[in-house]
Amino acid sequence: MKNTIGMDRSHTASTVATSVSTEISKTGIVAVGITAGIIGCWAIASMIAGVVNSGGPIDLVTSLFKAING
Repeated sequence: MKNTIGMDRSHTASTVATSVSTEISKTGIVAVGITAGIIGCWAIASMIAGVVNSGGPIDLVTSLFKAING
């Protein structure tokens, strides 16, 4: 018996056609996500500043109800 080495080579080629509108949609989603993150960070910073300026979280809520009720 003769020992033979079998080599199986498979080549697959994949071409994916992406449309321009798909790429624009992906870019838009990323831009909206980044904007939402920036707005969220701004909101957290504003809440921290409000707590610090009012003297504490309880004073902040008290001042909020005073501002709403007049």
